[in-house]
Amino acid sequence: MESAPREVLLFTLEGQRYGLPAGDVRELVRAARLTPLPRAPAVVEGLLNLRGELLPVLDLRRRFRHPPRSLSPLDHFIVARAGPRRVVLRVDRAEGLRVLAPGEWDDTPRELPGVGYVAGAAKLEDGLVLVHDLRAFLSEAEALELDAALAAPPETP
Repeated sequence: MESAPREVLLFTLEGQRYGLPAGDVRELVRAARLTPLPRAPAVVEGLLNLRGELLPVLDLRRRFRHPPRSLSPLDHFIVARAGPRRVVLRVDRAEGLRVLAPGEWDDTPRELPGVGYVAGAAKLEDGLVLVHDLRAFLSEAEALELDAALAAPPETP
């Protein structure tokens, strides 16, 4: 990786800290009620209507094997880019942006088995933070299933 510092958005989920490259983050919004999306992959928690745009909310708890929890008004939503797709991540708390010095970045975790959506790790004074690559977050099958669910006509009650 390049030696230039990189900026990451740090967030917490179930007491653990994670990160996203700041370039992938578009905005932070308050938690709001979600609309179910029938036929969506299990990793999609629902849809968020953000100023008229329907965005899929990815279920990080399921992906990271944390216990499920109901939506709370204290949750934060991170609107981000996962390749060409805009997505929303529900997190317990967005901590803020952190500029990483070259010595604080480690590419090694992305080479480990089972961490296909990890871009690397931030080596901070208070511990290691895995920084996720949202472009690899959805499998190809999940992305196709999500596209089909988003394109399907609304179900009638």
